[in-house]
Amino acid sequence: MLFYLPTGRYMQRAIKNSAPAGHLTGRNNFMSKTFSGSEILLESLVRQKVEVIFGLPGGAILPLYDAMYSAGIRHLLVRHEQAAAFAADGYARVTGKPGVCLVTSGPGATNMMTALTSAMMDSIPVVAMTGQVPASLIGKDAFQEADTVGIATPITKRAFMVKSAADVPYVIQQAFEIAASGRPGPVLVDLPKSVLVETTKPDYPPTRESHRVPRPGEWTREQLQQAVEMIRESQQPVLYVGGGVISANASDLLRELAELTHTPVATTLMGMGAFPSRHPLSLGMLGMHGSYATNLAVSNCDLLIAVGARFDDRVTGRISGFAPNAKKIHFDIDPSEVNKNVNVDLSLVGDARETLQALVDELNKSGHKAAMPEREHWLKRIEAWRAEHPLTYDRYTNIVKPEYVIETVAELADDDAIIAVDVGQHQMWTAQFYNFRYPRTWLSSSGLGTMGYGFPAALGAQMAFPNRQVIAFVGDGGFQMTLNDLATMVQYRVPVKIVVINNRALGMVRQWQEIFFEKRYCDIDLNFSPNFAKLAEAYGICGRRVEHRADVKDAVRDFLSDREPGLLDFSVDPTENCYPIVPAGASIAEMIVEPPRALVEEEVLDDMWAV
Repeated sequence: MLFYLPTGRYMQRAIKNSAPAGHLTGRNNFMSKTFSGSEILLESLVRQKVEVIFGLPGGAILPLYDAMYSAGIRHLLVRHEQAAAFAADGYARVTGKPGVCLVTSGPGATNMMTALTSAMMDSIPVVAMTGQVPASLIGKDAFQEADTVGIATPITKRAFMVKSAADVPYVIQQAFEIAASGRPGPVLVDLPKSVLVETTKPDYPPTRESHRVPRPGEWTREQLQQAVEMIRESQQPVLYVGGGVISANASDLLRELAELTHTPVATTLMGMGAFPSRHPLSLGMLGMHGSYATNLAVSNCDLLIAVGARFDDRVTGRISGFAPNAKKIHFDIDPSEVNKNVNVDLSLVGDARETLQALVDELNKSGHKAAMPEREHWLKRIEAWRAEHPLTYDRYTNIVKPEYVIETVAELADDDAIIAVDVGQHQMWTAQFYNFRYPRTWLSSSGLGTMGYGFPAALGAQMAFPNRQVIAFVGDGGFQMTLNDLATMVQYRVPVKIVVINNRALGMVRQWQEIFFEKRYCDIDLNFSPNFAKLAEAYGICGRRVEHRADVKDAVRDFLSDREPGLLDFSVDPTENCYPIVPAGASIAEMIVEPPRALVEEEVLDDMWAV
């Protein structure tokens, strides 16, 4: 029988922010004492109100772990360093505060780099701390030495190496401020072992709020008025919304702008949840796997208002065919994104919340009157496209369809459930068929597209909100990259619910080989994967395999009925593909909406997919 740590005491224990960390006891004579770099670092984290650290110890970082032994800071021992950074990423996405991860030098640090790259591409605030060999050995190829700062510099907002224990408080404060300010992103702090054991009298800078420091707007009143005029003149506008709206906590203002101007809203993969999926003005996701109606709306609009989005290639398709007849306004916090991929007619650089508030105020002040008859005609035209080719699947087959699984979970899950996904077909189906009501409920490695992200990100989210439902949709391919952290889930009794969409293949790769490479299937067969339900049981987690459509709803209902870790392994149709799809080099208006007839006629389970 497995022993579970008490959920209440462990999961909900608060850091005593009024007391110093580790051995820093006795405030009266606190400032006259000397402390080790490790103790000073832990006190610095307490001052930043860090609630939990995700990490894995090793030789170079052991002095810090020794100090943490009695520090009162929660720590989750992960089974791979990449999972530590993914968990910190998930924590950051749902809270808006920097997530914190801690690993040792050399392979510990390098194992974390993929996750930091993902956080960088998705603008997620993470503070990653890495051990390093003693300062006297740096550059001498010491055991487990790596140029961590050199490796991390191009994939983080900033990478520091701490030179002395006295520098620790200032470096930590800078790291948190840089991670959270402006366009968020990861920051790395490299900690030589000699710094961690060095003692000094600490000098802490005044504590400042480290999360969400907005960048001052660089736009003018005249530019706002120009934007108002462009919106007033438009007859077929579309709001194109990305993750910047969520980072800026501006979803309420986005909704106000959309309703005030009667403008439909298309979201990127990063923007899911920024606008309610079932709102009458919601178009859902645009781009490579966007709906027919959404992609045609963007392609035929006369004004495209991009807010917190960076005109990624998965959104635009062929640039020359992206909203070709539209004027374009770009709201973004990062001036380097303006005109980087798509030239725009007007840019307003600044924090999305501040800028949207100013625009709404200007619209109200000017007595804005949208071209209502034209807007109504535009919305009806979009509805006609939606009716022509809705997002759908075969709802009458006895085979378990992945879309049906996702719809069923969406129907039975809590309204504020947090959804994490891996990368692949299941990711796109979840974006298409799950009903998102609120921001910060969608976790996806969208820019880097990192398989293995979903499950550890869900662990991080659950640690941030122990009393909310957190569900990880994973593929049988991506899950096998990080499933070793099932042990972490059990050890700390983190009640994440795992839904495996099991099509016994690297599904998205198989789909591309089927459609674009004349069915030359090469190295995508995952028939030799484990029985995930039994694997879960081996870890002490309730697992169940579902193979029949009639069992799906009851299985999901039972699965979601308690607050324990759980796993459902759905054996889904291995021939199911994700449509629409925009082929490489095509515009988003040139999407393949449904399977070619020849493929539909051949939908049989051949020997390749036999279990």
